[in-house]
Amino acid sequence: MKTYHALLTLAVTLSLTLGSQLSLTAQNKKPKTWEEQKAERLKPVTNEEKEKIAKSIPNQLTSATEKKRKLLIFYRCEGFVHPAISTANYAIPEMGKKTGSFTADVSDDYSVFTQDNLKQYDAILFNSTTHLKFPDPQQRAAILDFIKAGKGIVGIHAAGDCFHNWKEGAALMGGLFSGHPWTAGGTWAFRLDEPKHVLNQAFNGKGFWHQDEIYQYQPTTFAGPENLRIIVSLDMSKKIVSEKLADPKYANHNKAFKPGKREVPVTWLREYGKGRLFYTNFGHNKQTYWSPTVMQHYLDGLQYAFGDLPADATPSAKANKVTPALAPEKP
Repeated sequence: MKTYHALLTLAVTLSLTLGSQLSLTAQNKKPKTWEEQKAERLKPVTNEEKEKIAKSIPNQLTSATEKKRKLLIFYRCEGFVHPAISTANYAIPEMGKKTGSFTADVSDDYSVFTQDNLKQYDAILFNSTTHLKFPDPQQRAAILDFIKAGKGIVGIHAAGDCFHNWKEGAALMGGLFSGHPWTAGGTWAFRLDEPKHVLNQAFNGKGFWHQDEIYQYQPTTFAGPENLRIIVSLDMSKKIVSEKLADPKYANHNKAFKPGKREVPVTWLREYGKGRLFYTNFGHNKQTYWSPTVMQHYLDGLQYAFGDLPADATPSAKANKVTPALAPEKP
């Protein structure tokens, strides 16, 4: 019996010691580098996915252009890494090839952001970039000078969770992430704030349903309708959409918002200096990139950013009021 108790005591001691060591190891484990996260999270696009993407890309441009444009796609993340980044990194250049309208370079290296290097591009696309650091202040200046001088910036999905330590960058993009009660597994209703806007022509003047993850934006950083032309929003008239505001998982985020009616913008554009911004929150789910409707929306936004598709960017608060197009009652 004494031997049994001795063995039991030894086993408990070893278990506690091992548990403490594992806990200490977990506490001392350094955060993964971007390169490690990239290798772990960003998987190659499969041949089946490539076929779906090819079918979704529009056959022609909304606005023909004689000049072939050049796009810089940047996808580095210092925060959460979205697996769909790989899908966009493939799909967007393929869009340029199929339409013959642009070529694209894809990079995750901060060194691309110099005034001399950016001269070769007509637009920069931030592909679900999160919490970017920009170690050299001149890199930030190069981006602002780029758009102010007449070039374009495009933001996809987590580009709205990007410039937390850069006030001017957050203002440029239009807002910063504050939770996503509308999660990636849900199918949500969307309204067209501007049914006849040229950058909404993909939706044929009708609200719609789409499966994706949708952000809300910090009230203190959101540029609002006084500065942005908001053209797509969540359709809060649908219970499945509005009831998510009561989700206790997002209680801390929701404390930042005033009680009452909540508007949740999804796509907007703006003029910035002599340049143009197009931002859309669509793009968390990789299947978004084989939605012909959303891909047309992306292409039109890109053409606007390039300066090839004229679009009214008058801030919504100053534009003529129109009746939004709500989504159907059911998907």
